[in-house]
Amino acid sequence: MSGRILVIRGGAIGDFIVTLPAIAALRRQFPGIRLELVGYPGIATLALEYGWVDAVQPIEARPLAGFFARNGVLDPQWSTYFEGFHVILTYLFDPDEIFRNNLARVTKAQLIQGPHRPDESNPAHATDQLLVPLQKLAIFDADPVPSLNLKLNAAASGLTALPWIAVHPGAGGAHKVWPRERWLELLGRLLETQPIRLLLVGGEAELETLNELSRHLPSERIETAVNWPLPRLSRRLAECSGFLGHDSGIAHLAAACGLPGVVLWGPTQSSIWRPRSSRVDLVLAPEGHLEDLTTAEAERRVAVAVSGWIRERPSVPRDAG
Repeated sequence: MSGRILVIRGGAIGDFIVTLPAIAALRRQFPGIRLELVGYPGIATLALEYGWVDAVQPIEARPLAGFFARNGVLDPQWSTYFEGFHVILTYLFDPDEIFRNNLARVTKAQLIQGPHRPDESNPAHATDQLLVPLQKLAIFDADPVPSLNLKLNAAASGLTALPWIAVHPGAGGAHKVWPRERWLELLGRLLETQPIRLLLVGGEAELETLNELSRHLPSERIETAVNWPLPRLSRRLAECSGFLGHDSGIAHLAAACGLPGVVLWGPTQSSIWRPRSSRVDLVLAPEGHLEDLTTAEAERRVAVAVSGWIRERPSVPRDAG
């Protein structure tokens, strides 16, 4: 195939990461085409940064609003933009096909509708479900594992005696989050017993938790990464030896960066939503209730994993703070 393909994807970080195999499959199947993405720039730039797409356009652009209205007034510049594609694959929530019908008014592209979310009555993993629409382009055997293909030049950077472990103590909902005081107890014990340093990762929603952890953990053994742009965060994650966190978009990002991980898992259906990586282990909460997961049980699982990460992969030097 020659020409241009457009993928349209909204959603949060995790939604984007589980869609990455579909984007990568298009790139691999049609290496000569121009592949573009309409999405949230703060997230979608990951695909641009690592070469999976050639350009990113903002899905929240005001002139695009007419395409979401029945018989909407369609912006001429966006109309010309859509007209230039041969295939448009959209993962937008569009139950009444309003967006699709408006696209059909301005382009003759092959329009392929994908699910905006996986069907939770289907036990197949999210990445597998999001790959199904590509069968219309004769893509049947795509790699379902998200990967940013991020390569770290460790030889040029040197090595350090204290590897970094990334920790993300947040998630998209309170029911997915382990109590803060148990995180503090767990991380304090890890720093006492393991030769590691901690990269504490989060956004505005985790700021209070990160501040609380920072106040009680030794400052020379921790670094905080708050509201970092995702390309910068992904590069920093790739310098770490492992990841600890919850069911969250950052857990999916860390796995896509190639990190081994331990994820404290609550009520979400793990067969669909777990990070797609053989190197990520889940600690399942009793009956899905994270508040019932004891610190002792989490520490037992995490300590074994961290010891293995230290043996497996030396980390890249980085000054704490």
